[in-house]
Amino acid sequence: MANKNSNLGAAKSAKKDEFYTQLTDIEKELRHYKQHFRDKTVLCNCDDPFESNFFKYFVLNFNRLGLKKLIATCYTGSPIANRQLSIFDVLGVSEETEDKPYKAVVTTVYDKTGDGSVDMFDVAELFKTGENTLTELLGDGDFRSPECLALMDEADIVVTNPPFSLFREYIATLMEHEKKFIIIGHQNAITYKEIFPLLKNNKIWLGNGFQGNVGFFESPYEDIAVSSQHKEGFIRISGVMWFTNLDIKKRHEEMILVKRYDPIIYPKFDNYNAINVNSTSDIPRDYAGLMGVPITFLDKYNPDQFEVAGYTAKDMGVECLKFYQDLEQSLNGEPFVRNMKSARFSPMISVKERPAKTCYRASNAEGYLIKTYGRILIRNKHPEAPKEAN
Repeated sequence: MANKNSNLGAAKSAKKDEFYTQLTDIEKELRHYKQHFRDKTVLCNCDDPFESNFFKYFVLNFNRLGLKKLIATCYTGSPIANRQLSIFDVLGVSEETEDKPYKAVVTTVYDKTGDGSVDMFDVAELFKTGENTLTELLGDGDFRSPECLALMDEADIVVTNPPFSLFREYIATLMEHEKKFIIIGHQNAITYKEIFPLLKNNKIWLGNGFQGNVGFFESPYEDIAVSSQHKEGFIRISGVMWFTNLDIKKRHEEMILVKRYDPIIYPKFDNYNAINVNSTSDIPRDYAGLMGVPITFLDKYNPDQFEVAGYTAKDMGVECLKFYQDLEQSLNGEPFVRNMKSARFSPMISVKERPAKTCYRASNAEGYLIKTYGRILIRNKHPEAPKEAN
């Protein structure tokens, strides 16, 4: 397989970022939300009826979850259509049914075939007899279309894996329509200017999560899906996460802090009023000021324990105290060169001795500067008292 997420980048560039979620991953996540689904209407609006594992999960668990209704829509030209038990098994193949967007509405699920169990063949029979309905949409099935927005308004909870390239717009649509949701996105979305304020203000948060924040997704595109050590035709995506605004137990689990503040271990940024913490597990338990932590902190974030103040980028809630003049960069001990491409808001740590790794210097900064990755600035709401000096 190509290095890490190179295929993901290629997919997004080509707008081929429709990755289909494994049923096992859906089952592992949604078991944490069971209490939210009873008597609710669920919408899967980026999911082909029968083909999507989201649709499959909800229809096969319809009675156990106590759902009121399940709605799923697909769009014109979906690349995954007709690969498994498909709408054409219900409608029959014809020029009138091929390459069309459809809406599936499920209100009842039972053993229609009489074989003693409920499976997708029972679901197909229930569509054939009209007990559930499968109808062609008027438009192209895009989630932004008027008829799909009307379905969103009808739903109580939206659950799906939207295209990553449309994640900003998808979240904005959910928020505008005041929907509860459980969706999949990439870790990078945390830093989007449209998304971070929602996380900061506890409008949305991260779900229970993929194991190790790594997911394997089926891709219908042969030039994107490649052989991996797990399955042929799957793409490995690091940093994939669940985003939601439904409360779960994990959100209220207190993080156990074991470290104590030491100014040598936790240097203060040169351009932000905060100390640097390289790992979430290293957050000191006795520091009351702002701390800069990796974005992976949000996977452990408990709003009862911490306050999120901002992110080290423009207009993200915290002030950058210094903009460097005549900034120069040295790559791994090489001579310094003028580097105007460096991120203007990147958090920097000032050191006296020149490090062997990549560093910077500026006319309005003392010593040498080490740039860290972007940091979320947080504050402990209940810090311990600092340890008294001997």
